[in-house]
Amino acid sequence: MPNLKDQVVLITGANRGQGKDIAKHFASLGAKVAVGARNLEDAEALSVEIGQHQSLPVQLDVTKEAEWTTAVQSIMQTYHKIDVLVNNAGIFTKKPLLDTTVEDFQQLIQVNQLGVFMGLQAVAPYMEKQQKGSIVNNISISAFAPINESAAYAATKAAVSNLSKSAAMELGPKGIRVNAIHPGVIETNMVSSSNLNVNEAEAIPLKRLGQSKDIAQVAAFLASDESAYCNGAEIVVDGGLTLGTDV
Repeated sequence: MPNLKDQVVLITGANRGQGKDIAKHFASLGAKVAVGARNLEDAEALSVEIGQHQSLPVQLDVTKEAEWTTAVQSIMQTYHKIDVLVNNAGIFTKKPLLDTTVEDFQQLIQVNQLGVFMGLQAVAPYMEKQQKGSIVNNISISAFAPINESAAYAATKAAVSNLSKSAAMELGPKGIRVNAIHPGVIETNMVSSSNLNVNEAEAIPLKRLGQSKDIAQVAAFLASDESAYCNGAEIVVDGGLTLGTDV
């Protein structure tokens, strides 16, 4: 089991879904968790649930550069270091290409793509001073296997996949590892409220939908020293969904 004792971790979109379970799992492994959420009250609620001695609620809208700066400064003032960033915040839109507006696409770019970019820029200088850090980008299998009628969403996820690999090359010599997770269909509110048919688990070789804990466990591995020689890696966590078809 990965050891994250006393590691300081910032998780974006940590108030719900995959982010919430990642935060709780990391805390169970001994990490000090900075709970990032657009709504500070949501972050505070999870901080209480995790334990206020082991967590720090921070208001963080990943589309706002000033909030990134403030969040990281708050973490440094409290813990004096930042060991791990998990870029988890994201939004999903399923809409036909010809019905997708420029505004739809821009919103996806702001959250899914630029949010990750700003996160890299916000934490890397501190990690460089420490000569060590781990950045985990929670992306999607849509980066290479798009869901029908989700072109704009898939485009942002593909961009982050390449951003992750480029950052891994550039930041690796500074002691900073950058790796990515590609979740498949994970049973969260985001999936339930979309137009995806979550009842089609039979299409998945493991015959079940993914759970947030499946992502949390892989994130913990990539955050910890157990993955010390992983840099630029992409781990697919989809139960085998993208392996092919039996037709």
